[in-house]
Amino acid sequence: MNHLHHERSPYLLQHAHNPVDWYAWKPEAFERARAEQKPILVSIGYSTCHWCHVMERESFENEQVAAFMNEHFVNIKVDREERPDVDAIYMEACQIMTGGGGWPLNCFLTPEGKPFYAGTYFPPRPAHNRPSWMQLLQYLADVWKNEPQKALDQAEKLTRHIEHNEGVFLRKNENPELSHATGFTPADLDAVFSRLQRDFDLREGGFGGAPKFPATMAIRFLLAYQYLRQQPAALEHALFSLDRMIGGGIYDQIGGGFARYATDRAWLVPHFEKMLYDNALLVSALADASMLAQEYAAQNPEWARRERLYNDTIRETLQFIEREMTHPEGGFYSALDADSEGVEGKFYVWEQAEIEAALGANAELFCAFYGVTPEGNWEEKNILWRPETLEAFAARENMEVDDLKKRLAAGREKLLAVRTTRIRPGLDDKILLGWNALMCSGYVAAYRALQEESWCAVAVRNMDFLLEKFQSDTGDTLLHTWKDGHVQYDAFLEDYAFLIAALIDLYEITFDLNYLRHAEKYTGLVLSYFSDSATGLFYFTGSHQTDVVMRKKDLQDNATPSGNSTMAHNLQRLAILLGRTDWQERAQQMLKQVEDAVKTYPRSFERWAMALLMEAYPYHEIAILGKDAAEKAATIRGHFLPNAVIAASVQISDELPLLAEKVAGNDTALIYVCRDFTCQRPVATIGEFWELVRP
Repeated sequence: MNHLHHERSPYLLQHAHNPVDWYAWKPEAFERARAEQKPILVSIGYSTCHWCHVMERESFENEQVAAFMNEHFVNIKVDREERPDVDAIYMEACQIMTGGGGWPLNCFLTPEGKPFYAGTYFPPRPAHNRPSWMQLLQYLADVWKNEPQKALDQAEKLTRHIEHNEGVFLRKNENPELSHATGFTPADLDAVFSRLQRDFDLREGGFGGAPKFPATMAIRFLLAYQYLRQQPAALEHALFSLDRMIGGGIYDQIGGGFARYATDRAWLVPHFEKMLYDNALLVSALADASMLAQEYAAQNPEWARRERLYNDTIRETLQFIEREMTHPEGGFYSALDADSEGVEGKFYVWEQAEIEAALGANAELFCAFYGVTPEGNWEEKNILWRPETLEAFAARENMEVDDLKKRLAAGREKLLAVRTTRIRPGLDDKILLGWNALMCSGYVAAYRALQEESWCAVAVRNMDFLLEKFQSDTGDTLLHTWKDGHVQYDAFLEDYAFLIAALIDLYEITFDLNYLRHAEKYTGLVLSYFSDSATGLFYFTGSHQTDVVMRKKDLQDNATPSGNSTMAHNLQRLAILLGRTDWQERAQQMLKQVEDAVKTYPRSFERWAMALLMEAYPYHEIAILGKDAAEKAATIRGHFLPNAVIAASVQISDELPLLAEKVAGNDTALIYVCRDFTCQRPVATIGEFWELVRP
């Protein structure tokens, strides 16, 4: 047993019984490295990482390999979800050295934490033009012993490269005091769309080839862009991509919820791990799509089909979250493993004979709809998918759609019961502040689209949990991860940013001012502890955090939005709700810094593109005042209106500038549509309101 048995991360605990003398990322590891002048091996992964498990079995459980590692290195294991700041620094080192990255990430450091070599998975024997793990260890141990200056020089060079790398995406020679930071135009959005369109996969949906990730932020940009610019190609590709994902194996057809990505172009074969953040972001995208489809469903059967599809998928995904990913106190767990019994996907795939035994007479219909065959579609097993739509299959089989839905639902219920008897994939039950906030926003989005009160209650309960459990001892700052009543690690920029966004989202469905007060407080903390005065952007780590070799800025939107792009959104919205023009100027300053990168590389700046959109088409500032204000607000929020900020109250309120100095309706609420706090004549009906805001 090594030092990891003191930890709470499921990933670190998986390695607690390795013969490798692993440390966590704690001061004692660095103290030992400096005292003994040994290089550090930092090995980074996460609990649901398939190749992390493989390398553990092949190398870290090997007594001979472990003995060599223990003799020549100080070995540190890092859960990248606990320490994304550490992961970001050394992943960049790996990408600079090798041109690629991934997990497990194995990086070799000087005792001061500077990287001099990095790579990902290494096999136990040389293969695929890679040395074996033992060969690499022996080579680097020899370099450190006999040519230490070579390693130290490389470490200095790599560290300087990483420190200056983020400047690639920033506008050069621009005065950061951007009082002139206006002029974002629809033409800027057209440039973003044109660049995105080059990557459309018109055959299978999504962007590019395999492996294929959901790209939910790009999809949400396309939906908002088409709404404001009336671009049919953007709308069709966004919805086509969602349709293909829902019909593919990346979506769990039995239990609901999405896997992290598909390994093939057609979305059939998932990498079976399920991440909280993916499902949060997909629910939000599906809610947008549902609200858009609802606008046309009464006139067009295809729109009605899509609205049903998106609503069903939202419900099934949230049922999965509530069934498998929710802590009894209201937090959400992080992830489900891809592997069970050491085999990737074993929990999720089926043989046709299993389905026939479980479903009896209903099996033939079920197998036909979900593409099940005796020979299977993946490694002699079947991943369930939908080769055609519910409506097309029903028409071909001469069935009523509702009858087909009932029979398929009955089959799924039986197979879900069978599946619960299998050995389950591992659950990463740590609770992360930022990912929980994303899921909270997902529940708010689902509630807006479908008006299911229980989802509002889940979001409120989750926020109560986050605000209670993630406070530091002083109560002034937040922490990052919670498990078994224990909270640790300073919160990162993304934690604050996603939490602030969720607080604003919750305000706009509850109109509870406490949420805005918390959002204002945490925005102040971000401005105090994370700001880079030279650019107006924010560092990933706070100024009080000192256990990493450098402070980086997370600029690119990856699997989750960047903290910076999310803060730009937050500042835009709070500037309106709280009357903070200085925050609006800060958001514009941030956008000016990355504007060129957003237009050139929109696939890496998807949420930034949405912030750019909100500058080109500024927010409608909507104030609703009167006795039925909440009801009218709910009606408005149930429709797709991407560029809107809403405040509502029974009576005028001086606490929010948007609600001040107006007249409240007596018999029915009055609706004000404003821009820069200059309002048009108030209207009393929803119909009149839409005349004021439709593009």
